[in-house]
Amino acid sequence: MKIKSTQPRKQRKARYNATLHQRQKLMSALLSHELRAKYNKRNLPIREGDTVMVMRGDHTGTEGKVERVDLKHTKVVVEGVSVPKADGTEVPRPVHPSNVMITKLDLKDKIRELTLSRGGEQQ
Repeated sequence: MKIKSTQPRKQRKARYNATLHQRQKLMSALLSHELRAKYNKRNLPIREGDTVMVMRGDHTGTEGKVERVDLKHTKVVVEGVSVPKADGTEVPRPVHPSNVMITKLDLKDKIRELTLSRGGEQQ
């Protein structure tokens, strides 16, 4: 999704009104240094089953599997990231994909392997 305007108002509007296949691109997160060197890519869209590390917020440093990807709200639910409710029960805390880093990829999907193999030339 290429946004042409420099106005923040129009950039926000484009994100809010994006279609689901465009939102999938917005769900990208950084790759760890090891994965970045291996696949020669900086970021990839997050999928369920990936292992991520939270880089910002109260749960900084927490590592866990992605349990759910919410395209509508552009959030991911990470295993082990939760907050207590008033009655003491724990509920998952959704995290924005820009605040996580992918540390381990789920490569069960053949199409994802093809995407990774299309990486540029090693320098």
